[in-house]
Amino acid sequence: MNGPLAPRVLGRRVPLPLVAWLALVWVTLWGDASVGNVLGGLGVGLVTVWLLPLPALDPGVRLRPVALVAFLLWFAWDLVGSTARVVWWVARPGDPPSELVRVPLRTSSESMTVLIMIALATVPGSVVVEAYLAERELLLHVLGRRRDAAAATLAEVAGLESRIVAAFGTRADRQELG
Repeated sequence: MNGPLAPRVLGRRVPLPLVAWLALVWVTLWGDASVGNVLGGLGVGLVTVWLLPLPALDPGVRLRPVALVAFLLWFAWDLVGSTARVVWWVARPGDPPSELVRVPLRTSSESMTVLIMIALATVPGSVVVEAYLAERELLLHVLGRRRDAAAATLAEVAGLESRIVAAFGTRADRQELG
């Protein structure tokens, strides 16, 4: 963070939003928003940030609003369809069909892989059993698919991966998917 929100104090950058956050935590912990507590919190925050600088972190996630809206609409539709499929199989007598499917991922980004795993775990009827990060593969348990569950699951996860990378991925992530 550079610029007016991170001026230099005695040669070190001090991110003012972090100082303000620490001051807010300080005042909250004291339980009294007096002038002394606010000034004390700002002082403690300033000293803490100056003495213990944080490294610059890039979580590897970017937000693209149009792609995010498209992803959320698709995800909502998938939630409804998957819920209906699971309810159908649970309401019927007998055991629902289930299968373990090993799904390759095209992305090498850990951030994107985590978002894909969260999306898969949120949708009824699929659970991430194991993640093989070195091989870029996920092992999924899929419930309620009768015919060719593996092919359908591979296609669905590839589409999910494309939508997540389009909505949240960096330029390198998007280029990696092609």
